Amino acid sequence: MTTTRMRRSTVAVAAVLLSAAAGCAGAEPEPHSAAVPAGRTQQAAPPVPSSAGGPAAAPAGGFTLVASGDVLPHASIIRQAQADAGGNGYDFRPMLSGVKPVVSKADLAICHMETVYGKEGGPYTGYPSFKSPPQVATALAATGYDSCSTASNHTLDDGAAGLGRTLDALDKVGVRHAGSARTAAEAARPTLLKAGGATVAHLAYTYGTNGIPLPQGRPWAVNLINENKILADARAARAAGADVVVVSLHWGTEWQTAPDAQQLSLGRSLTASATGGRPDIDLILGTHAHVPQAYEKVNGTWIIYGMGDQIAGDMINYSGAFDPRGNQGTIGRFTFTPPATPGGRWDVAKAEFLPQWFNTGTGRVVNLNAAIRAGDNLTGVRDRIQQVALSRGAAKDGLLMGE
Repeated sequence: MTTTRMRRSTVAVAAVLLSAAAGCAGAEPEPHSAAVPAGRTQQAAPPVPSSAGGPAAAPAGGFTLVASGDVLPHASIIRQAQADAGGNGYDFRPMLSGVKPVVSKADLAICHMETVYGKEGGPYTGYPSFKSPPQVATALAATGYDSCSTASNHTLDDGAAGLGRTLDALDKVGVRHAGSARTAAEAARPTLLKAGGATVAHLAYTYGTNGIPLPQGRPWAVNLINENKILADARAARAAGADVVVVSLHWGTEWQTAPDAQQLSLGRSLTASATGGRPDIDLILGTHAHVPQAYEKVNGTWIIYGMGDQIAGDMINYSGAFDPRGNQGTIGRFTFTPPATPGGRWDVAKAEFLPQWFNTGTGRVVNLNAAIRAGDNLTGVRDRIQQVALSRGAAKDGLLMGE
């Protein structure tokens, strides 16, 4: 276990067009010098307030939570990790080093582990049926992540065995998980984490599993999106002691920047639900679309419709073209404060988005604001992500661009 974790209180372009059911495709060309930044010809976004100097310290008893998007190791990503290990195994830690300062400073950090892990020694595969090296888990822990959502359309790519290997690997490095389970008892227990003075429940669900049926006799293996189940689980988490309930949703329409009708409808319903006057859900974190999507405060609760990909190879969209948006994303950062009275809601005192980009040429996640301060000409990428994050009026509710 890393010292970062110990200090915490946390208990070939495609030959055919891709189908929506399969999703998560990426081209596997030879690495090039750098992806072409999107937005280079776009008009720069208007300035918005930013939280220069990084996050303010959480109030006594409060905590900061960060969350990031899809970790999706295509074959090119696996090759990069092998190169970073000097040809002796796989090392994904350098890929994430650019965001480690942000992730490790948070009281609670949540990732989305989209793929499952193969057997030790391989073989490992990318799209369309992913089996990733288990060393990904080591990198997530070293970066400072405390919990990962594991419910996605690729959770059953290698059946129950792959699901089990993935959770075993995360357990081994001390990273908690939500959204898939090895046993019925595990599926019934909410993932509870400590952050500041709060107990935080992490729940996770996916729209489907690419048509792969749930393992026979294991209907609980992967959480599927169902409004009634999500709300029942949230209430059960409260009963189990959760002060804050965070829900990760693998949803939306791939390659669509705007949230789709289901995201908008389900988001409204989930955030409107309350028990005893207290909302059942305190934060919604979206993944799957491969592109950054908006942040929005709905019924007093923050929703990130889509954080985009954090790690992925060069992405090919449904038109068969390289789409640089597939390597763009955000990290969400939220500062929670304790309720004024016992049993009240923990409020988000500060909401931030941090633009990030995966440079497929260097194989590194880039904190865009940090890179721009260092002199890199990436303002076009950063400004496009900013426009998307604010596209549903989140600035008026106080959303800031973080550092």
